[in-house]
Formats: sequence, structure tokens, C-alpha cells
Amino acid sequence: MIAAPEIPSEFSFTQDTDTRFSSDTDFSEDIDGRSTTSAKGKVRKRGKKAAGEKGKGGKGAGRINGHHQENGMENMMLFEVVKLGRSAMQSVVDDWIESYKHDRDVALLDLINFFIQCSGCKGVVSGEMFRNMQNSEIIRRMTEEFDEDSGDYPLTIAGPQWKKFKSSFCEFISVLVRQCQYSIIYDEYMMDTVISLLTGLSDSQVRAFRHTSTLAAMKLMTALVNVALNLSINMDNTQRQYEAERNKILAKRANDRLELLLQKRKELQENQDEIENMMNAIFKGVFVHRYRDAIAEIRAICIEEIGVWMKLYSDAFLNDSYLKYVGWTMHDKQGEVRLKCLTALQGLYYNRELNARLELFTSRFKDRIVSMTLDKEYDVAVQAIKLLTLVLNSTDEVLTPEDCESVYHLVYSAHRPVAIAAGEFLFKKLFSHREPEEEGAPKRRGRQSPTANLIKTTVFFFLESELHEHAAYLVDSLWDCGPELLKDWECMISLLLDDPLPGEEALTDRQETALIEIMLCTVRQAAECHPPVGRGTGKRVMTAKERKTQMDDKTRMTELFAVALPPLLAKYAMDSEKVTNLLQLPQYFDLEIYTTGRLEKHLESLLRQIREIVEKHTDTEVLEVCSKTYHSLCNEEFTIFNRVDIARSQLLDELVDKFNRLLEDFLQEGEEADEDDAYQVLSTLKRITAFHNAHDLSGWDLFTSNFKLLNTGIENGDMPEQVNTHTHKHRVKLYEHDTLSFSESSTRNLLRQMRAFCMMCQRYLTNVNTAVKEQAFTILCDLLLIFSHQMVSGGREHLEPLVYSSEDSLQSELLSFILNHVFIDQDDDTNSTDGQQDDEAVKIEALHKRRNLLAAYCKLIIYCVVDMKTGADIFKQYMRYYNDYGDIIKETMSKTRQIDKIQCAKTLILSLQQLFNEMLSDLGHGFDRSASSFCGIKELARRFSLTFGLDQVKTRDAIAMLHKDGIEFAFKDPSTQGEGGPPLNLAFLDILSEFSSKLMKQDKRTVHMYLERFMTFQMALQREDCWLPLISYRNSLQAGGDDDTMSVMSGYSSRGSSIRSKKIKPPAVTIVSHFGPSFPEESSSSEVWQQSMQTPVMLPSPHLTSTAMRDPKRGRDDSFMGTPQHIQTPMDYNSQVTWMLAQRQQEEARQQQERAMNYAKLRTNLQQAIRRGTGLMEEDEEPIVEDVMMSSEGRMDDLNEGMDFDTMDIDLPPSKNRRERSELKPDYFDPASIMDESVSSIGLLSPCV
Repeated sequence: MIAAPEIPSEFSFTQDTDTRFSSDTDFSEDIDGRSTTSAKGKVRKRGKKAAGEKGKGGKGAGRINGHHQENGMENMMLFEVVKLGRSAMQSVVDDWIESYKHDRDVALLDLINFFIQCSGCKGVVSGEMFRNMQNSEIIRRMTEEFDEDSGDYPLTIAGPQWKKFKSSFCEFISVLVRQCQYSIIYDEYMMDTVISLLTGLSDSQVRAFRHTSTLAAMKLMTALVNVALNLSINMDNTQRQYEAERNKILAKRANDRLELLLQKRKELQENQDEIENMMNAIFKGVFVHRYRDAIAEIRAICIEEIGVWMKLYSDAFLNDSYLKYVGWTMHDKQGEVRLKCLTALQGLYYNRELNARLELFTSRFKDRIVSMTLDKEYDVAVQAIKLLTLVLNSTDEVLTPEDCESVYHLVYSAHRPVAIAAGEFLFKKLFSHREPEEEGAPKRRGRQSPTANLIKTTVFFFLESELHEHAAYLVDSLWDCGPELLKDWECMISLLLDDPLPGEEALTDRQETALIEIMLCTVRQAAECHPPVGRGTGKRVMTAKERKTQMDDKTRMTELFAVALPPLLAKYAMDSEKVTNLLQLPQYFDLEIYTTGRLEKHLESLLRQIREIVEKHTDTEVLEVCSKTYHSLCNEEFTIFNRVDIARSQLLDELVDKFNRLLEDFLQEGEEADEDDAYQVLSTLKRITAFHNAHDLSGWDLFTSNFKLLNTGIENGDMPEQVNTHTHKHRVKLYEHDTLSFSESSTRNLLRQMRAFCMMCQRYLTNVNTAVKEQAFTILCDLLLIFSHQMVSGGREHLEPLVYSSEDSLQSELLSFILNHVFIDQDDDTNSTDGQQDDEAVKIEALHKRRNLLAAYCKLIIYCVVDMKTGADIFKQYMRYYNDYGDIIKETMSKTRQIDKIQCAKTLILSLQQLFNEMLSDLGHGFDRSASSFCGIKELARRFSLTFGLDQVKTRDAIAMLHKDGIEFAFKDPSTQGEGGPPLNLAFLDILSEFSSKLMKQDKRTVHMYLERFMTFQMALQREDCWLPLISYRNSLQAGGDDDTMSVMSGYSSRGSSIRSKKIKPPAVTIVSHFGPSFPEESSSSEVWQQSMQTPVMLPSPHLTSTAMRDPKRGRDDSFMGTPQHIQTPMDYNSQVTWMLAQRQQEEARQQQERAMNYAKLRTNLQQAIRRGTGLMEEDEEPIVEDVMMSSEGRMDDLNEGMDFDTMDIDLPPSKNRRERSELKPDYFDPASIMDESVSSIGLLSPCV
């Protein structure tokens, strides 16, 4: 423990004095301001009341519990008044002060009970206890009065009435000290008693006491700091008056006034000494111990208040002796405490006058603050960045370039508050130094403006960060702190279009690209007024001011870019990346400005530039952004619609005519067509395909030409790859538009075209080119999904004639494609060309394509377009390709289970059967069950079992059907060795046992009986290795399934038996539908079946055994497993099997019974050992309890499997009194608070020396 330093006696504060007189000033000073009683040593201490004060212990006239009977609050104690919070706190405190003047013991007793009740304690401190017992005895007595069943207390209780309790509680303490600051707090009675009580409570093992008393003590300390501040100001004023009076000439000097001022200064000094003693007592008695408490809330309170003290009372507290506590606690494990440390330091670094005193602390803990910018708690990271920003404002020399760079990259954080804080730090560091403008000089604009260099700096920072796809994140981070910089679009345009000034270095091509991208992001941010994707927290309703700013920004940007965009497009027309970004600008324009601002000629220029770009470029991204720009400009709400629509129609007419002409020539040439002809067809087809994204081209008949092109590719087999690919894309977009613009007249034509196109795509699945096959497969999956039964949902029954159901041959080809092109090794993927197989980027791209293909097919399974059984070929690849497709396959299993649990279970078991058959074909029937392939199937079954979750009721039918199919498969093929040999698939039962844990207890018996229908008597007696799967599977069905039998036989607790008799097991009748049809129709078997359905417990023991009804108090009977002597006739097969099962189950029940008794004895011995001990706080008691409980964990796990704890209740012997119970449970709210100071400090903080 590091001793707290003494608080110096000299004070220096700047806060204004509080000149109001409190309610205790009527007997503290006379008219002249002289104190009638010395504040120190004049007032009798506790227990020394004068004779005249005897008999004043009763309640005053017209008072109840020391309070006035007014405002309808008679019989209400301080706790109730503060809890309600309806009265002004100052009037409540004034009432208490009046009571204290009348009888201080009664008033102080009320205050003590107030703190006790605020802790949630039911007890009340009586007057006799107050007079005759020490604080420790009172606290121990109050500990016994706590409610053991609840861990809540006023500071933690949720609810509207307790919501403001903490603030009212803190306000009461603050007002109490403020109203008593002139006399009562110096009487060496009230404050001594309160501080002593709070110190004792803060050291209690009970969390409620520690939490409440620590909060009270810290707020009391803060109030005393304010009192010390007033004393310091009064002393300064008194000293100044004394100096002024003494400097007067002797004739005008008033000696009486000098003596009065000297006496007043002496009294203030004595009061200041008293306040210092009180603060030292609270700091050393409470803070030093509780800042490292086991409870995070208590630690947070201490750190929060010490920050207030250092800010208010900097001369005394703002030094390294106190700052070290904040520095140490920055390593706390709880984010709440770390957050309080940062907020406390922000209040200190905000005042630049205090920076000199923080130099040593900054150098010592700077690295920790920098590392906290990456804190796992986002709130802590935000405050750490803000604290570094304040440090940056104080001095630039503290933070190194490495420290700043660790903050810079956070502007790209997905968490917006972190990014905003980092953006402010970046703005302060890079953009705070601006060139001062000369007074009277004209304002510079364009690239000559002061922001030009700042924009360049932003571009340089963006390029150095090497995150070129995240410009929107950078703009969003700087948006709040530098909107003027980011909205200076005129300067950005000037930097791109104007020539550089003499001596100025021009932007490079890479810098221009970055500037255009940043400019686009600023325009989008200003127009949409919401953060980029990944940072938004949902749509936020904008205020009227924000809407006005948005409209003003859109108007200004439209006026600027409507004029500047055509020249920019003309300058960068051949640069695909720059053109792509520039063409997105019109999407954010206010198109009305073209008309109101008389900018039609600039619109014509823009349309002309877009047309030229479409004719020059074949890049898909450029063409698609051109299409989107046309779509944005073709808005019927604006007057420019007709002009833009005419330009778009003219462009499409030319493209379609050119495509038909080129296609006719291309088809006529046949094999003589060269690459130039194919390129012309391809480029024109790309341009037409791009316009299908945003425009309806149903007015142009494109089906015939596209179908001819595809048919020619099938017949000749030499169609270029890209032509085939884009033709497929073009066709599927046509079907999407035709479906949306559906009419009855076009139903037959659309259905005919769709069927023909599907057959064409099916033929292309066997194409030589892989890319063409993948495109045909993707389009087929999309078409089957679009024209499936899902299209009639949502009130679209008129589309039912268009529903297309795939044939079995098509489903088979799609599945074969998946198996041959998706589930392949990375080295087998021949899609990469030009020797790039080893390129990591190419491998990732190839994997991404395969994942898309698998996802397309899995959607067909999920939406029931193809048979769910086809998913078995997908599910069986779960383990082998887990890293590549595990998430897709798992999600598919989850969705199919939601659709049909039973069919999904049948599909899972089918996948395991397929793998098992494949293994048999490779290894043969005599394989080793330790082989890796067999172990892999078992592991896959275990993974499948985990996907069913923990709710056995929901998956009951599915698990039962899974076991039924597995048992039938295991016994399907008889042994080639004859009747004595095992079935060929018997080893499959070892795989099936992985699902036994998912069966309910009563269903295990049903499945076991179903298994016996396939077994012969010889199978039950076999013990060779080849029969181990059957033995293990039967054991898995019997384990944990006989709890009801144990409940009948173990009669040790009548209370447990009564509870057991009321418990109702879930019915097992639902399983009959799954297992019933497979049973032979014999009457004997049906009777056993019905018996198992009605009574889901152990089979009834035959009359041969005599141990089932033995006295439970007797020891183990030697003849328990003996052979009965009165058997005269041999048992048939059913009787033999029943007798064997009964003997085995009774033996297991007896073993579980013995474990239960041992556990009961262990619990009893443990409780007696605890009662004999002197307390849990002794060093030799706690390890013993831990060792005993650790040794019993294994036994408890054994009992958990075979014992129903709902029906077995081990009662502890009743305690003799509440005192004894409190010894058993010393802490009622938090186990960690049992630790003493030496234990609680372990793992929380590591104080620095």
C-alpha cells in the first residue's frame, strides 16, 4: 500500500466564493461576524452530553423521526424523502439541521440509518446500539439483516422510481456539507461520526455496503474540496483586507478592525486544518483501499472523483503522488474503469495552465494512452483519441511520428465514432497550420486559395495510406471537423483543369485520380447526408437546418459541375478510372438547376460527351456507369426529360442497327470470320448489354438475333468465349424485363422463348470452354429460380402459366456440374491460364467463382426448385472442403431444416450412407475401423449431430427418422458368411451412434426396441471385434435412459418421490409413425410396443428376480446378481432378452444410487467443516473449500448424466439462527468481494514504482 501524501495547508483557488449563509449560521456567528464558539475543542464530543441535554433524546414537538410533519410526509425517514425526490433537497437538509440543533444524537441516528437503508439493508440502528456499540459491531449486526435471496440494492435496482436515486443521493450529501460548512462540520462530532461510519462500511465484505459507502465518501470528499475552496478564497480576501488596513496611516488605522481580521484569519486557518484532516481521513481510509476494489463500479467511482479533485484543487492534488493512481488504473481489465481514467485526464489536459504539471505523467503513461486507441471497447478508444488530441493541442513535441501514425489509420475504422475522433486528430495535426490572409487583400479563389495546399495534403495522405478503395471513409472521418475544406469544389476543379502557377508542381496522374475520387465522395456525402456503407447506424431523421444545408450544397455543386463536368470528361475521356468516377456526379445533381439556371447548352455538351465515351470504351464498368447516368438524367419529373430521352433513343437505335448488321455479316462469313469481326460484334453486344441494367429494351426485338448467335455457337463449336458469355448475360436480362412487364398477350411467346433458351443453356453445359459452361450454369440457376413456384407468391397468381419445373435430366446435369467443377482441389483447377496457377490472387478469384456456383445451386435446394435429396452430394463434402465452402453448406443445412426437419435428416443420413458405400468400394468389407476414411465419416456425423442444437423436443421426429434409416441401412445387406456372420453394413452403426445423444430418454428405448427387431438371439451374445459397432450402438441407446427406474428404486427422500410423482415426461407416441410400419405383425411384439409407448421407463422385471423391492436401507445384497432358484422351465427368447436387460439396468441404477449417497455425504461433511471454521476470511479455510469442491467435480459430472436432479433433492440441515447463516454466506451479492485486500488486488492492477 502506497501511503497517501499529506494535503498541504496552503490553498490557491480561482472559484468565486459562495456568499450565501447556510441554515447553521444562526448560532455560529454574532452580528459582528465573530464566532461565539471556537470551532475546535469547544464542542463536547460523543458520549459527553451536558446535564441539560439529558432527556432530549426524544422527538421534538411536532416532529416524527426528527423531521417536520409537513407536505404530507409524516413518518417518512430521510431515505424515503430522497427516494421520492419530490422535495427540494435544500429544504430536506434544512429540516435535518433543525433537528440536529434540537438533539444531535437523534438527528445523527437518522443520518446513520439513512446510509444503512441506502445500502439496501432491512435493519435499523437503534438508539441503544448507537450509544453502546462500536461501528464494527453495528456493521456486523446490520450485515445479518440483509435479504439473502436478492442481490439488488438501491444503486443497482432497475426501474423508474430508482432511476434518479443515485443523483438524489449524491445531491443530498453535497447539499448537506454545503449547508453545514460554516459551523456544524467543525464540531468534531457530526463529521467524525459520518466519516468513521463510511470508512467502516467501505471495508465490509458486503458489496452493497462497500458500493454505497464508497460513493457517499467520495461525494463527501468532493463537497469538502468545495468547502476548502471557499475557505481559501475567504482567507485571501481577509489577508488582502488586513494588508490594506495595516498600510493605512496611523491616524486612520482601526486597531479593532485589525484584531478582528487577525482573529477571523486564525479561525479560517483552523477550519482549513480541520478540512484537511477530514480529507486525509477519507482519502487514506476509503480511496486508497477502494480504487482497487474487486467491483468495477466501485473502482470507477474512485477514479471519477479523484479527477474532479485534481481539477478543482490542483495545488493539492495535481501532482504525481495522486496522478499515479489514474495511471495505474488505465490498465484495468474493465472498460468502464478505463473510460473514467480517460475522461478524468481530459478535464486536466483541457486546461493549458496545468500542462506543466502533467509533463512527467505524460512521458510516463503516453505509450499506454496511445495503445488505448486500439481498445476493444469502442467508447474507450474514442476517449483515448480525444485525449491525444488535447495533448496535441498543448504541445507538438510530446507525440512522436510513430504515435501519430498509429492514430492516422483509424480514420478508416468501420466504427464511426472512432473514425470521427481520429479525423479530428488528423485535421489538428495536418491542417491546423494555414497561411494567414492579408487584411484588405481580395479573397483568393481556385488553386490560389489557402485551401489548395490543404487539399493537396489530403490527396498525399490518401495515397500514402494505400487504401484507395476507402476514400469515402476518409471523407466521412473529416466531414465534421473540416466541411469547408471538403466542400471547396471550386478549388478541386481548378486543380484539375487549370495550368499550375509558376513554380508550382503539377499533380501527377495518380494524384489526379485520387483527387477525382475524393471529390466524388465529398459530393456524395453532401447530397445524401449519411455515412458510407458499413458505418451507418440506420436512417436518421434530419433536422430542418440539416435539410437546408443539404439543399444549398446540392444547388451549389450542380451549378459548379454542370459547367465543369463536360470539360473534365473531354480532358480525361480515355482514362477509364477517371471517367468512371466523373460520370457518377450527375446522379447527385439537382436537375432543376439545368432549367432555372439556363444551363441547357451545358446539358447538350454533357450528353455529347457521354455518347462519345460509349462509342470509345468497351470496359464494362464504364459502360454501366454511362447507363446509370442516362437513367438519372431521364427523370420524367424534370423538363430536361424529353431532351435526354431523345439522345438515349438515338444512341440505342444506332447500337442495335450496328449489332444486327455486324451479326449478319459475321454469320454469313462462318468459319472465315476473323478476330476483328468477332471483336466488333462483341464490343457492340457489350454496349447493348450494359444498358439492360437500367433501361427497358423491350421495344427492340433482340431475341431472334441473340438466339441465332447462340445456336451458331452450338452447331459450329467455334464461337469466341466472350461472345457466348455476353450473349447469355444479355438473354437473362431480357427475361427479367419481360417478366416485369408481363401481359397475357405475351405469355405464350415468353414461355416458348424461355424453354428454348433453357434447352440452349443445357446444351452449353457440355461446352469445351469453362467460362462459357460456368456462365450457362449460372443463368440456368437464375432462370429456374425466377420462373419457379416462388414467382406466384405475393398476389401474382396471374404469372402461374410461366412457372417452369425442371426435369430430372436437367437436375442431374446441374448436380454433375457442381461435383465436377466446384468440389475439386486447388491444383486441379485449370481455369487459370498463362501459367498463373501459382498466383495467389488468381487462386482467390477462382475460389470466389466456385463459391458463387455452389451458392447458386444451394439456392435451388433451399427454394425447393430441385429435390432436397440432391443436397446429400453437397452435404457429404462438408468436412473435406470446410475451409472453402463450410459456411455455404452449413447455411444450406440450416435453411433446409427450417423447411422440413424430417426430410433434412433423411438427406443427412443419406450423405453418410453414400460416403460409407464409397469407402466400402475402396477398402472392401473387411476394412479397419481405425482407418482415416472411416474416422472422417464419424467426424462428419459428429458435426452433423451438433447442427441439431440443444432443443431435443424440436428435433425429436427428425432424429428418430435418422436412426430408423440408419438401422435399416446397417442391416440391409446380409452377411456373405451365412447367418452367423455380421451384416455387411454393420459398421455403419458406429457412425450412427454419434446421433444417440440427440435422442430423448424415452425415445432411446423405442429406438432400441426397433433395433432388436433386426437382431437375432445369437447377435446379442456375440463379443467379437466385428460386432463391436452393434455393442457400442446398443450401449449408446441404453446410457442415461434408465433414470425413471432409478427414481422408482431409490426411496431415500420422500420429498423427492413426491416431486417425481408430479413430473410428466413428454409423450413418445409420435415415434410410432416412423417406426411402426417396419414391425412384423405379431401380437406379442405389438403388446411390447404398446407397453413401451405407454410407460417410457425400464422394462418391468420378471417374477424371477427378487431384488427390485428390497429395503433401501439395507446394504448391497449378495444375491443381487444371483441366479433365481425357482425356475422350472427354460425361458424363450423374449424372456431371456428381457431378463438380461432388467439385470443390467438394475445394476446401473444401484451404482448411480451409491454415487448419489456419496455425494450427499460429501455435501454434509463440507457444511459441517465450514460451520466449525472461524470464518471464510482465514487463510487456512478457503483453500480447503476449493480443494474439496474441485475433487467433487468429477462425481457431479457422473451424476449429471444418469440422474434427474428435478426429482432428487438433498436438503441441507437448517441453520440455528441468522447469524450462523451469515457465516455460511458472508457475501450476499458478489463472490469476488469475499477476498480481503491482499487477495482482491491480485490481477486487477500492477502498481508502478
